[in-house]
Amino acid sequence: MEYIDRCLTRITLWGALVLAFIAVVPNILVELTKVTTFYFGGTAILIMVGVAIETVTQLEAQLLMRHYEGFIRR
Repeated sequence: MEYIDRCLTRITLWGALVLAFIAVVPNILVELTKVTTFYFGGTAILIMVGVAIETVTQLEAQLLMRHYEGFIRR
């Protein structure tokens, strides 16, 4: 049980640090470049990545179903 707890703590720590980094980087870039006309916040980036991953997952599932279509009777 201690091993699982230690692993989850490490994974959670690194995941939180990556999410914090993604959320803060757009603000830092805006401050450094002073370009505010085209702004993506950290939340928008996370949503776009999530949608892209979900789309790829659904496409893979569709391709897999097409591959096994001969085994499924309709």
